[in-house]
Amino acid sequence: VQLQASGGGLVQAGGSLRLSCAASGRTFSTFDMGWFRQGPGKEREFVAAISWIGGSTYYAHSVKGRFTISRDNAKNMVFLQMNSLKPEDTAVYYCAAAPYIRVGSRSDAMDYWGKGTQVTVSS
Repeated sequence: VQLQASGGGLVQAGGSLRLSCAASGRTFSTFDMGWFRQGPGKEREFVAAISWIGGSTYYAHSVKGRFTISRDNAKNMVFLQMNSLKPEDTAVYYCAAAPYIRVGSRSDAMDYWGKGTQVTVSS
């Protein structure tokens, strides 16, 4: 599976952005998909995930209620709608694929990564 994230940018606090992740590969629909982020001087951290069976969603506490993850298996796409953005959401955002992704999943447990997309939230 090859992944390509896009949609990052500069936005003011309180604004919204929608990230997209395009996947290639015939087995996309059998992987859980996730978004991680890495802020300046920080470790890469779990943000959100969506399962390949049933489309169940999982969120880090810091983004729950503000971010929404979704997927379109027919188009091999995953999305992260980010609302009410805060300066602390500033990071490089990465999409990832693995057979199983849940809250707190470690970044080193992911099978595939896309190149990151920068999100900058100004105060």
